[in-house]
Amino acid sequence: METERIVLRPWCESDAEALFRYASDPDVGPRAGWPPHKSVEESLEIIRTVFNTDTMWAVVWKETGEAIGCAGYLPASHSNLAIAETECEVGYWIARPYWGKGICTEALRLVIDYCFSEKGFTVLWGDYFPENPASGRVMAKCGFTDTGREELCPNLEIGSDRPVRIMRLTRQ
Repeated sequence: METERIVLRPWCESDAEALFRYASDPDVGPRAGWPPHKSVEESLEIIRTVFNTDTMWAVVWKETGEAIGCAGYLPASHSNLAIAETECEVGYWIARPYWGKGICTEALRLVIDYCFSEKGFTVLWGDYFPENPASGRVMAKCGFTDTGREELCPNLEIGSDRPVRIMRLTRQ
C-alpha cells in the first residue's frame, strides 16, 4: 500500500534502529499509550512480538526508505474497545520530525481502504487521548465522527487511568 510519499509494509528486524530513534522520544509513545523505548534491543523485540502481524505496518518515508511510524488495525479479539467481530480498531503513530505534514492522514486512509475493501469490516473505531487532539484531527480528516464517548483502556501500558475519546467510521 502506498501514496506518493509513503509505503506501508511489514516491519523488518532491520527497522530496529530507526524504530528506536523515533520510539525513544518521550513525546511519541505516551501519546499512543506505550512507554518510550529504552534500547535498540527493546525495539527489535517489539518488532518481533508486537509488530510481527499482518495487521500492523511500518510507515516508510519513500525519500529515505526509513520506517518513520506505524499504522494498522486490531480485530475485535485484540481491540481496546468492546466491538463486534465485523469491526476493528485502527491505530497509528508517526515520528516527531514528520508531525504536521499529513503523513498520519495518508497512512490512515490506506488502512481504512484496506480494512473496508480487503477485510470487509463494516465499522472502524479509533480512540485518542484528549490531550493529543492532533490524533483526533487525523481521524476527522479521514471521515471519522466523534461518538461523544470516553472510556478507559485498562490494557494500555501508559494512560490506562486516563480516558480516551472514541471515534467511529462506518463503511459507505
